[in-house]
Amino acid sequence: MSKTDRFTALHERLVLRHPIAVLVVSAITVAVFGWHAQNFGLDASADSLTLERDESLSYYRMVSARYGSDDYLVVTFAPEDDLFSEPVLQRLHDLRSELKSLDDVDSVISILDVPLIKSPPVNLKQIAEGLRHLEDDDTDRELARRELVGSALYRDLLVSADARTTALRVNLRQDKQYVELRELRNQLREKKYFNDFTSEDAAALALASLQFDELSRSLLAREQQTISAVRNILGNYQDVATLHLGGLPMIVADSIDFIRHDLIVFGFAVVAFLVVILVIAFRQPRWAVLSLVNCLATCIVMLGILGMSDWRVTVVSSNFVSLLLILCLALTLHIIVRYRETHMQNPAADQMTLVRESIRRIVVPCFYTALTTMVAFGSLIVSGIRPVIDFGWMMVIGISIGFVFSFTLFPASLVLLQPGKPRVLRDVTAAITGFFARIIDGRTWQTLLITAILVVAGVAGIMQLTIENRFIDYYKKSTEIYQGMALIDQELGGTTPLDVIIDAPPSAPEATDADHDLENDFDDEFADLFTEGPESEAGITATSYWFNYPRIQEVAAIHDYLDTLPETGKVISIATATRLLGELDEQVLKDNILLSLVYKRLPESVTDALITPYMSADGSQLRFSVRVFESDKTLRRNELINRIRNDLIEKFGFAEEQIHLSGMLVLYNNMLQSLFRSQALTLGAVFLVIFGMFIVLFRSFRLAVTAIIPNIVSAVIVLGLIGWLAIPLDLMTITIAAITVGIAVDDTIHYIHRFTFEFARDADYWATVHRCHRTIGRAMYYTSVTIILGFSILALSQFIPTINFGLLTGTAMLVALLANMTLLPVLIVTFRACE
Repeated sequence: MSKTDRFTALHERLVLRHPIAVLVVSAITVAVFGWHAQNFGLDASADSLTLERDESLSYYRMVSARYGSDDYLVVTFAPEDDLFSEPVLQRLHDLRSELKSLDDVDSVISILDVPLIKSPPVNLKQIAEGLRHLEDDDTDRELARRELVGSALYRDLLVSADARTTALRVNLRQDKQYVELRELRNQLREKKYFNDFTSEDAAALALASLQFDELSRSLLAREQQTISAVRNILGNYQDVATLHLGGLPMIVADSIDFIRHDLIVFGFAVVAFLVVILVIAFRQPRWAVLSLVNCLATCIVMLGILGMSDWRVTVVSSNFVSLLLILCLALTLHIIVRYRETHMQNPAADQMTLVRESIRRIVVPCFYTALTTMVAFGSLIVSGIRPVIDFGWMMVIGISIGFVFSFTLFPASLVLLQPGKPRVLRDVTAAITGFFARIIDGRTWQTLLITAILVVAGVAGIMQLTIENRFIDYYKKSTEIYQGMALIDQELGGTTPLDVIIDAPPSAPEATDADHDLENDFDDEFADLFTEGPESEAGITATSYWFNYPRIQEVAAIHDYLDTLPETGKVISIATATRLLGELDEQVLKDNILLSLVYKRLPESVTDALITPYMSADGSQLRFSVRVFESDKTLRRNELINRIRNDLIEKFGFAEEQIHLSGMLVLYNNMLQSLFRSQALTLGAVFLVIFGMFIVLFRSFRLAVTAIIPNIVSAVIVLGLIGWLAIPLDLMTITIAAITVGIAVDDTIHYIHRFTFEFARDADYWATVHRCHRTIGRAMYYTSVTIILGFSILALSQFIPTINFGLLTGTAMLVALLANMTLLPVLIVTFRACE
């Protein structure tokens, strides 16, 4: 007895002869996991778009902890009337007050709140006594306008160069427990990866991760409520200004809404599509109902697994439900087609016999097709990109669940029904598949020549593939994310943050005033600032490597260099602060005693805004906060990062270890730079494993080579198409080729499995081709059309990469179907692969 016969006997004994028990167990399983599905969560954080174990991510977290995070919202306010007119400023005041009144808003910074030093001008002594603000009675509005628009600090940060748009920074309240738990979790994760990890550490990590995830979930809900409240407030001011909301928290919240939208829309659309296509194809409601129950059971169990493990779905994996529905349907379609074919051949057979024989003939190719599809998605695990890895694992687990249900729940339900009379439908499908057999019969070399031309065109397209894409283009132009980012980019100094961190040399001596003349003649204005002799006021300039003369000139030179780069917008550093002080009196930048004194006398609010975010507490590290123009279509992130690093080394003489580039631009660039490598790794892995499976399945090296060629051709053509269409590789498009091969190879396996069976009848290659096209070709056609149309539903997404993924994968599946219907049989005949 063969392995197939043994499996069939076991399957009949456990499943077909106990259908009620199978249905009860399936129902209980679905109910249990369905209960846990309510804990299913979404994730659109910046961490979900990063590389696995990216060292830059750890450094970015350190920088954020030291200098502040990006947890703030930006409200752009572009009034119809003059921004500095009294009615507009009053409305701006009201808007600020309403925003500040929200419970989870810590503070709001606007042009009404920032200190002014030229409206009218003040001296150093007056700084210590307090500074004017725009709303103060003694502030000169016209001078304030000039100062704000011309300020090195405020221009392109709080007000646009044309004074038509202003920004309000809405700082969200930080939860101390959240910060502490995140730091503890990250420290333990690093220890686990790099050092010895004890059982106590493992328990601490598990507890910290659990507490952090629970707190994150509750805080995210609160943050979404706060953003919703902010939007409601903004709606009250649309009569006086055009307002947009931006900032990382808003992008995260809206992206989660997009994920939720995609899950719901894709789910319902695919379900409706399944019902329609099954009813049209088979004219019997039973096939639609049974297939739908099987597919939904698979998705519910998978959602339950995600809920139980708190495994979050990202923008990359948001389409996994629709893909599972489609791929589960493909499995059931092969069973249905085989059942109907068996019924036509044995119209008097009872239902048990029909189901048993159908399962016996289809289980082996279905097992290998499911396995190859799992291999395709499993290959994404080597990509090194966290959301892509998660997507791969989700689909591997989901497909395995779908396979189990397809050979338990589906046949157990089917065996309870009566077979009825075999229905002979108008066989349009067989006519279509038969047409392909006729056009290749006798046209072997023409088929191979056309294939060669398409491969050459595909290779040429692959040479044009690029990874350069803009994050802003991930969203439709109608979304607030796109509109807000575009406005901030164009009017307020760029959107994508880049931090340039420069350390003092490891062996640098502390700065002292011994190198400078301490016997300066101070003006009476300065002398009044001292409570003790000037020698006692060395302070920050004596302890800081950077905050002293003459190094502040070096800092200013670096600042100016970064500011002149065409890709950069707003740049802020301690040079911004020292220049503001220099505008009060140039002498302060040339005398360390005076500079240290002024630093000590600065109001805390000024220090917190101008010094603390840009220099470490000990003065040994500088941070240049740079914003890059995300909407610039010529932006080349990797080139920009390398140019900055090289120029700092070659033009400014820094050692390589002193320079660190961080921020979202670096993290996003690291992910993009990994795409070519990820594409090669995923495709290489899927072809290698599938070729090995072909050898095991077909037990023929020649037949394995024959089977792999059409799939390589399909991958080359689809990648070439992406290149010719100038669609850059992104988180979604890098998965297309591997997924297409994994799914398309299913048809290859079914065709060759049927070909070897039919060939044994008369050993006539072309007669076998015609018979296979009329039989298994129909199932291939049904499943491929189902998958193609199913993927096209992804065009309903709000996320542009998902739209491209759906349409391109559907196109790739069409190419694969044509290759399996034309090139595959020609290769089998040419190589005499079945002999």
